[in-house]
Amino acid sequence: MHQRQSPSAPEHRSDPAADGGALSMSHNDSRSLFNFSQLVLSAGQIKPSPALKHSKITYFEVEILDVQSKKQICIVDKVPPASTLLDVKHKFHKVCPQWYPSRVGLQLERNGPFLKDSITIQSFAVSSIITLYFTDLGQQVGWTTFFLTEYTGPLLIYLLFYVRLSTIYDQVESRKNFRHPVVHLACFCHCLHYIRHLLETLFVHKFSEGHTPLKNMIKGCVFYWGFTSWIAYYINHPRYTPPSFGYRQVSYAALAFLMCEAGNHFINVALAHQTDSGNKTCFPSPTYNPFTWLFLLVSCPNYTYEAGSWISFTVMTQTLPVGIFAFLMVIQMSLWAKKKHKLYLKRFYPEVRRKAAMIPIIF
Repeated sequence: MHQRQSPSAPEHRSDPAADGGALSMSHNDSRSLFNFSQLVLSAGQIKPSPALKHSKITYFEVEILDVQSKKQICIVDKVPPASTLLDVKHKFHKVCPQWYPSRVGLQLERNGPFLKDSITIQSFAVSSIITLYFTDLGQQVGWTTFFLTEYTGPLLIYLLFYVRLSTIYDQVESRKNFRHPVVHLACFCHCLHYIRHLLETLFVHKFSEGHTPLKNMIKGCVFYWGFTSWIAYYINHPRYTPPSFGYRQVSYAALAFLMCEAGNHFINVALAHQTDSGNKTCFPSPTYNPFTWLFLLVSCPNYTYEAGSWISFTVMTQTLPVGIFAFLMVIQMSLWAKKKHKLYLKRFYPEVRRKAAMIPIIF
């Protein structure tokens, strides 16, 4: 038992046992604190939260490097997080006036894809300093300008051959030889085809953002304008011979041509309506319109109808230039259809997996 301390004992005297107990407790507290510290350290570092979610960054700095030399071209500072890449391109244009926004291509990596103009800066930023690689895309044109120029040329060129200018054909021979009705029908069908394209370019199609290089428009014009000149020269020539099976061949082929033109138009309208409604979660479904029922068999029926138009025009006129042009168009559109079909498989797999790309069974 511990004895009670005498009340008469002086207060300033301390008990050695009590001092020893105090020292022992102080030593135990320090050891406990050390052990707790070791436990916290052994538990591993606390993972920091994403840099930008709780960041107080109000502006970004965009460093733009040349994609080839990796040399710094400029730094675009004070870019708000909600700014789009197009805003950055406009600021870049102010610093470097020789590169206007449409010819500026920006990438996160040297071999990576070009970033879309609509993407926001904060969606891909990992710090307050962003590094982008610049590529000069060359002189650009808008998609509307591209298609209007490409389709207006064939329309006007064909009409020049149709009136049989004296600089193209011999006037004496032109007056002497009788024009077969298929010549007038071919002019009507050819003009109808390109007028439809021009009207759909202006009022139906919804083009994606961005531009295309001027050299692509030049190549397209050379292809379409050149083939139109070759086709129109033969069909409107005074010595042109009508199809072998006469009016029956012309009539059936013209009917098929008009049906394909109508089908192409209704498919383009259906695709544009899907874009306007914002319903991009499912593949376009056929409507009550019979021309849209081709969606049940192929994923790109607009290319199917386009190919059908030129094949029908070949049968109707029975000329070699039209046949060569139709053959090249079928090859080109089949390549476009396969590319689109792969994209559709990724987005609409259940609906598209049993469909062909352009021509049932074959493609």
